[in-house]
Amino acid sequence: MNTQDFVNMEEQYGAHIYHPLDVVIERAEGVWVYDVDGKKYLDCLSAYSAVNQGHVHPEILKALLDQAKKVTLTSRAFRNDQLPLLYKELSEMTGYEMSLPMNSGAEAVEAAVKLARKWAYQVKKVPRHQAEIIVAGNNFHGRTVTVISFSTEPLYRDDFGPFTPGFVVVEYGNTDAIEKAITPNTAAVMLEPIQGEAGVIIPPAGYLKKVAEICRKNNVLLVTDEIQTGLARTGKLFAADHEDVRPDVVIVGKALSGGFYPVSAVLADKPILGLFTAGEHGSTFGGNPLAAAVARAALRVIREEKLAERSQQLGEYFLEQLSEISSPHVKEVRGKGLLIGVELKPEAMGARRFCEALQMKGILAKETHDNVIRFAPPLVIDKETIDWALPSIREVLNIK
Repeated sequence: MNTQDFVNMEEQYGAHIYHPLDVVIERAEGVWVYDVDGKKYLDCLSAYSAVNQGHVHPEILKALLDQAKKVTLTSRAFRNDQLPLLYKELSEMTGYEMSLPMNSGAEAVEAAVKLARKWAYQVKKVPRHQAEIIVAGNNFHGRTVTVISFSTEPLYRDDFGPFTPGFVVVEYGNTDAIEKAITPNTAAVMLEPIQGEAGVIIPPAGYLKKVAEICRKNNVLLVTDEIQTGLARTGKLFAADHEDVRPDVVIVGKALSGGFYPVSAVLADKPILGLFTAGEHGSTFGGNPLAAAVARAALRVIREEKLAERSQQLGEYFLEQLSEISSPHVKEVRGKGLLIGVELKPEAMGARRFCEALQMKGILAKETHDNVIRFAPPLVIDKETIDWALPSIREVLNIK
């Protein structure tokens, strides 16, 4: 079967919830992927930062295979020998006292919402079922009904109400708006340190630090969604580290498994995460031994291969080179680490056609928010590979 055969089959039998580029990948290694027709591509999306460690990293693969031969699932009705080790290693690496493992990023966001609400009722003494969480416009935290309840993207909301109450939306990057929105019922402020799906939107310098100060002053939790920006993507373990901010709650996912398996987690100290009691939250697969073994290996690779440092160094170089490209279509190039967005002018007629042109040259990138090309290759990329890609990127950014 060739590419078109697979595309036709997918279009016929699959729900049309994505609009992918018509490349059908059958294998991958490191920063490279290969399609069913034998063509090789540089992956500049990293599965939305889930494969920071590179595709099919041998150490994570070994952990997966070794554990799969032993036991894959026990449910949380019984204990297993991998989860306690993951708890300990997550704590040692991140500095948070406790973690709650889940599967998808959206599940972890839901867990964080429940946690913030319980904290509000048990600790802050907000009247029951009156807690509010402040979020930012143009956010992306997932697509469950509760999460889209505080989205500002009409596509995510229009046909899916009624919505979950208890959320207040303010302008991203505006600390005054957050301060004004806080009431005695405010449980938390939940933000992405950098808005990835919105188009790699970087807030003003000092924004997160000021938000943290506002939260402390008003006895409000600061919750950061680091599912896409965390685990070395932006040049630090967490994007909040760039401003020396330690949020009360951190949500992680994607690269927590290196792309092998859905693993996410909520991180916090014991006075917060210790509020959950048996039966209040759970997941059949969350914290299963296969997931825990994979996550342990994924964290080990980030640490031992110094992926945060690589991301910072190579990200600075890639951003600098992209910024120097002279193109009538480019409005702005922005980024942190190896999370980079090239925003196009309205008259460029959208980023999709540029991503399709890049595909023809062996580079896979994806448009976001219609007019932004996101470049986020696996953090194991090297300078030589970036240099290989730059001439093609320059050429594509200058197409008519």
